[in-house]
Amino acid sequence: MKKTLVLFLFIAGHLFSQNVAFVHPLDFKNTEVDKEKVLKYIVQNVKDTYSKIGMDSPSTLRMMEAEELDSFKKLSNVTNRTLLDKVIVTYCNIGMCNYSTIWMMYNEESQAEQQELKW
Repeated sequence: MKKTLVLFLFIAGHLFSQNVAFVHPLDFKNTEVDKEKVLKYIVQNVKDTYSKIGMDSPSTLRMMEAEELDSFKKLSNVTNRTLLDKVIVTYCNIGMCNYSTIWMMYNEESQAEQQELKW
């Protein structure tokens, strides 16, 4: 019985973690299923992030969820996939896999590509 319970919890946890996977903005198909995946990821990621620092009041969570969704929508319209992929890999690998950070850094990198050092 104990082994069955442990196995059930492991499988349930695995299935739950798959349901809240990061959704690449340029792979988003605007279906109800994809919308639900994005919302689940945002809600869980915001809760995890802000709970760790003790800022998990409902007002803070809703505000940050809205910010994340807005950033996701902007990211879904970018044109440089190569740059976006690079930013996603960089920031997700260091634990900053949220859409607002990715949006901000995509913009910074995009601007930096157009600049050069001048005297």
